[in-house]
Amino acid sequence: MNPIGPTFASDFLQHIRYEKRLSHHTLTAYANDLEQFGTFLAAECNLEQPDKADFRHIRSWVVSLVENGLDKTSVNRKIATLRSYYGFLLRRKLITVDPMVKIQALKTSKKLPVYVEEKPMATLLDDIDFPDTFEGIRDKLVLELLYSTGIRLSELTGLKTADVNLYEKTITVLGKRNKHRIVPLTQPLFDLVQQYTRLKQETFGEQADDVHLIVSDKGIQAYPVLIQRIVKRHLNVVTTLEKKSPHVLRHTFATHLLNRGADLNAIKDLLGHTSLAATQVYTHTSLEQLKKTYDQAHPKAKK
Repeated sequence: MNPIGPTFASDFLQHIRYEKRLSHHTLTAYANDLEQFGTFLAAECNLEQPDKADFRHIRSWVVSLVENGLDKTSVNRKIATLRSYYGFLLRRKLITVDPMVKIQALKTSKKLPVYVEEKPMATLLDDIDFPDTFEGIRDKLVLELLYSTGIRLSELTGLKTADVNLYEKTITVLGKRNKHRIVPLTQPLFDLVQQYTRLKQETFGEQADDVHLIVSDKGIQAYPVLIQRIVKRHLNVVTTLEKKSPHVLRHTFATHLLNRGADLNAIKDLLGHTSLAATQVYTHTSLEQLKKTYDQAHPKAKK
């Protein structure tokens, strides 16, 4: 039984799943946050139901998270979960006072997106020979799709063969909140998709997963860990960045577009952001790049 109250929690989770249409990953995170909070209430505050909690109980939980070494970003995500949860209870009139009113998010330093420079990306995708096997072509397609379209890891693994438009040379991406967006494919990437599709059929025949575009070495739908391994293994060849993940390639996609003069609103649409504020973080990265270039090139820069 869920320590935060099975009825309240399940109703809320159903709400964010079907009405808010949040991703499975986000849904799991919310459920874990609520379970952890419920365990804390029962163990430390002797409370069995969250509607009895006030801001002091919530503040105590936040303090305990910080004291246990949880980073501020993760703490703030848990605060956001409770804010959404108690807002739901308030709208349903299950509580009359919002205990989150006095709870503020922790101050965090803004981290610029980590990205790979253009030259190493060009080296990886243009100069390094990938094996002419299913695994080799699959790995290159994974890297090309992440870098050339900026799609998320979950969007890549969920990409279906039918999402590739052979006539328009585009892919239809199912993003957060079940929103679709159309992303163009370059001619080389489109050709690579066709080469991969033929090779997949030759390799697995009738055993191949024809529904999902990217499949594993066994011909079934690719899973997140596989994609993460592919990205890390190949980025290790060209960059010393500590973080080497699919999301780094998403950051790289956006940063390179911005550095080459792409319109910020166009980048927003390509990334599937709902607001421009989420995309504007890349302007800071671009500014840092400009400052770096200025310091290196201008005669007065270091005087």
